[in-house]
Amino acid sequence: MIRNTCREIIIGFTRFCMEQHIFNLLLAIFIGALSGWGAILFQHILQASQFAFYQNSNDILTFHNSVPAWKLALLPAVGGLLVGLLVHFGAREAKGHGVPEVMAALALEGGRIRKRVALVKILASAICIGSGGSSGREGPMVQIGSSIGSSVGQLAGVTVMHQRTMVGCGAAAGIAATFNAPIAGVLFALEIIIGDFGLTSFSPVVISSVTATAISRYYWGDLPNFSIPTYEIFSGWEFGLYPLLGVLAALVAVAFIIVLYKAEDVFEGLPLPEWLKPALGGLMLGLIVLVWPEAFGVGYGAMNLALHSQMTGLMLLALVFVKISATSLTLGSGGSGGIFAPSLFIGAMTGGFFGWGAGLLFPGIAPPGAYALVGMGAVVAGTTHAPITAILIIFEMTGDYKIILPMMITCILATIVASALKRDSIYTLKLRRRGIEIAGGMEQNILRSLTVHQFMTGGVTTVPEAMPLIDIIRTFKHDNVPYLHVTGSRDELTGIISFRDIRPLLREDGLHYLVIAKDVGTRNPATVEPGDNIQKAMRIMSARGISQLPVVEASGSGRVVGALQQKDVLMAYDKAIVRREIEGV
Repeated sequence: MIRNTCREIIIGFTRFCMEQHIFNLLLAIFIGALSGWGAILFQHILQASQFAFYQNSNDILTFHNSVPAWKLALLPAVGGLLVGLLVHFGAREAKGHGVPEVMAALALEGGRIRKRVALVKILASAICIGSGGSSGREGPMVQIGSSIGSSVGQLAGVTVMHQRTMVGCGAAAGIAATFNAPIAGVLFALEIIIGDFGLTSFSPVVISSVTATAISRYYWGDLPNFSIPTYEIFSGWEFGLYPLLGVLAALVAVAFIIVLYKAEDVFEGLPLPEWLKPALGGLMLGLIVLVWPEAFGVGYGAMNLALHSQMTGLMLLALVFVKISATSLTLGSGGSGGIFAPSLFIGAMTGGFFGWGAGLLFPGIAPPGAYALVGMGAVVAGTTHAPITAILIIFEMTGDYKIILPMMITCILATIVASALKRDSIYTLKLRRRGIEIAGGMEQNILRSLTVHQFMTGGVTTVPEAMPLIDIIRTFKHDNVPYLHVTGSRDELTGIISFRDIRPLLREDGLHYLVIAKDVGTRNPATVEPGDNIQKAMRIMSARGISQLPVVEASGSGRVVGALQQKDVLMAYDKAIVRREIEGV
C-alpha cells in the first residue's frame, strides 16, 4: 500500500491540497518539457558553434576537403582553450562526460546540482564538439536535464527522496530527446542514474521521458540520428557468431575505459594550468583529424557509412583505435562532452570489422553493416555495464524486432565479460577514483565525506609503558575511562589497555608491582588519523569487535591526540539516514 502525503498548493487566494505523487507527475511533465526544449537549444548552439569555427554546420565528411589544413589542426585547440576557461571559471562539474557528476550529486548531495551547471555545460560542450572535440551530445544532455530536474525539485521544495527522482526525470528526458528513444531514456535513468525501479521513481521518469520525446519529435520529426539500414539475418548459423562479437566488444570496451582514464592521469600530471590542458588535448586531436576526419566531433557521418557497409575492413579496424585515442585526448585533457556516442561509434566500427572478417570466412552471411549495428549496442553495454539500456536504444532506433535476439546475446555477454575484466563501468570508475562508492548508497557515501576529526574526543588518558599494574588499576578508578593509552619514550602510542585486560590480575596481589603497562593490553592497536573518514573507522571497529579507536597524529609521530567512540560513529550514521529522509522538506 502506497501512502501519499498531501502537498499544499496556493493559486491566487485559493489554498488546496494535492497528493504528493500527483504533484511529482506534474513536476515530471515540466522537467520533461524544459529538457526537451533544452535539447533543441543545445543542438542549435552546437550547430552555431561549428559554423562559427568552420563556416559549415553539416557533417565534417561532407566538407573537410575544403577546410585548410591549419584550421583542422588548430581550431580544436582554440575550442579547447575556450572550454578550459569556461569550465575553470564557470562550473567545474561541466568538465568531462557529465554522467559521473550527476551520479555523485545523487550519492553525496541528495540530488542537488548547482543551477549554473546547465548553462555552462551547454556552452562548454557545444564549443568542444563544434570545434572538433571527439565526444557525444548525450552526456551533456544528461547533465543538462539532470540540472534542470534538480533545480525544479529544489524550487518546489521536494524531499531528498523525491529530489533524486526529479534528477532521474531530467536524465531520462535528456537521453530520450537526444536519441528519440523514450524507453531507452527511462531505462538509462533507472538503470544507471537512480538505480531504483520502484513505482515511485518509475512513473515520473516515464512521464518526463515521453514529454521530452514529444517535443523533440515536434521539431525534428520521428527520425533517428542515424541512417539505419534494414536489419536481416541471412542464416541461422549467424547466431553462433554473435557471442564472439560480444566478447570482442567487451575487450574493446575495456580498452576504451583503460585508455580514457590513463589519458586523464597523464594530463592531470602535467605541470600546466587546468584551463590550458584542454587546449593541448585539442591540439593533439587536431593532428589526428588532419589524417582521420572521421574522428571529428560526434562522428555520425562515419557511423552511417559503417552501417551501410561502405567502409573497408582495414578502415573500420583503424577507426576503432583512432576514435578511442581521439575521445581520450578530448575528455582526458578536460574537454566537455559525452562518451555514449563515442561508444556507439567504436561499437559500429568494431562490429563492422567483425562482420567484414566473418564475411571473408563465411560468404553469404549478412553484410558488415548488420554486425556494425549490433556492435554499437554491445560496446555501449560493455562500457556502461547497462545492457538493458543498450539493447533498447538500438531497438528503438531500428524499430525492428528481428534485432532483439542478436542484441540480447551480444550485449549481455559483453557486459558479463567486461565486468569480469573491469569491475567498474566507465561511469563508476571515475567516481571510485574519487573515493565514491555508488553501490554503497547515499548513506555510505555521506559517511565517507565525514571525517574522524569532526567526531573524535580529545583529552584521552595516557600511561607510560613502565607504569605498574597497581597504578593502572588506580588510574581506571580515578579517571573512570574504558581504555588507557600506553605511550613510549617519544609519546608515541604503543598499546591500549581495557579494563577487561586487567580483570584476571586484580586478585593477584603479588603481581601489582611486577606487571607493567607494557605487559598487558593490546600491542600496536588499530588507529585512525583525524583526516580519515568515518566509514573507514566503522569498518575497522566492525572487523575487530571494538567500541573505540585511538586517533593519532597524521604526521607519522604516532602521538595520540584523541579517541573515536562507537557511539559517535553510530551518531554519524544516524545523521546520514535522517538527512536522506527529512532534509529538504
